[in-house]
Amino acid sequence: MDDRQAEAEKELLARARHCPEAFGRLYNQNYPAILNYCIRRTGDAELAQDITAETFVKALKNIGSFEWRGSSFSAWLYRVAGNELASYFRKGTYKAVSLEYLRESQGFEPAASHELEAELIAAQEELARHQEFLACRRQISRLPIKYQEIIALRFFAGKSHKEIAGILGKPEGTVKSLLHRGLERLRKQLASAGKT
Repeated sequence: MDDRQAEAEKELLARARHCPEAFGRLYNQNYPAILNYCIRRTGDAELAQDITAETFVKALKNIGSFEWRGSSFSAWLYRVAGNELASYFRKGTYKAVSLEYLRESQGFEPAASHELEAELIAAQEELARHQEFLACRRQISRLPIKYQEIIALRFFAGKSHKEIAGILGKPEGTVKSLLHRGLERLRKQLASAGKT
């Protein structure tokens, strides 16, 4: 993100603290990436949509506490989504929250529902076409959550080591180390699964 984009995002964030329309713009800008990340982590488009909705509900509730510390709003959203995913994987269940909360209590309209449905359908079709990906995702889901998160951010969300460090609040060297160890464990699991 260049300086001009960062300044524009800062201004939009400042407005979003008091203006539902501004938060709606942030939602529309970030929803597809967060949904895609959640779909690839869970392998379930409907569950991913629920987790994405909860991510934005929490972001809206806590936007006043967001502080610009060298990482973008989208990095913060990935962190919130990561926490929601970790909660789901720990508990094995997820209580769905409807986007109606955002509409009714906060007064903003996200992207048109037909656009969201089209994104969801496209994501489901992509998952169905890639059986190898699903097999790999199953193996990833067997890794400890710290490795799942790093691998998903790097390969599913396309984030750089530096961006992942900002999202997770870890040093870049730690991110590289966790990614290397996670990939090694994944390779061993995939080799083991291939032998059975």
